[in-house]
Amino acid sequence: MTSTPAAYNPEFLIFIRHGQTNWNAEGRMQGQKDIPLNSVGEGQATGNGERLKAFLETEGLSASHFDWVASPLGRTRATMERVRTAMGLQPDAYRLDDQLKEISFGDWEAFTLEELADTEQDLVVSRRADKWGFVPPNGESYEMLSRRIEAWLRTVDKPSVVVAHGGVFRVLRGLLENLDTTVIPRLDVPQDKVFVWRSGGFHWV
Repeated sequence: MTSTPAAYNPEFLIFIRHGQTNWNAEGRMQGQKDIPLNSVGEGQATGNGERLKAFLETEGLSASHFDWVASPLGRTRATMERVRTAMGLQPDAYRLDDQLKEISFGDWEAFTLEELADTEQDLVVSRRADKWGFVPPNGESYEMLSRRIEAWLRTVDKPSVVVAHGGVFRVLRGLLENLDTTVIPRLDVPQDKVFVWRSGGFHWV
């Protein structure tokens, strides 16, 4: 199990995963490679901006109430800017945080698991047995990513809108909801939803 000290339990956090890329669609390990959004991903990002705008209006909240922060990778910056444009906001009025980068798959980035099974079958089997603790060659494990995101969480001191990655959201949710480490790496993270953490739990918008 993970732990959830009150020191990094934010009161209000909105999370958006970047839109789809061609590598997402192909099942390729993307990690920290800078792969652009495809046309589907662009539409998802714009749609998430529309959903977030409607949510804030319903709640009577202003966008200025939030700290807007994104991973520095291109697909997250493009997503943030499309979200903000759809909301009628200045596209580039947000900040970047390097700690929000996706988990690194190291030497495995650009490959699918099917391709790797032909050359590194033993490692693929090891990953399947312990997805939380497995470290790809020259990469990161989910456990390592969780420590990185825990350090970031300790810096969150105001309501925030975060645009980052699937792996980042998995460990973030694991930390906040105290989920078992066998569950965290397998959490579904749709690219056409806005996740809202409030009152001690997540819901989708």
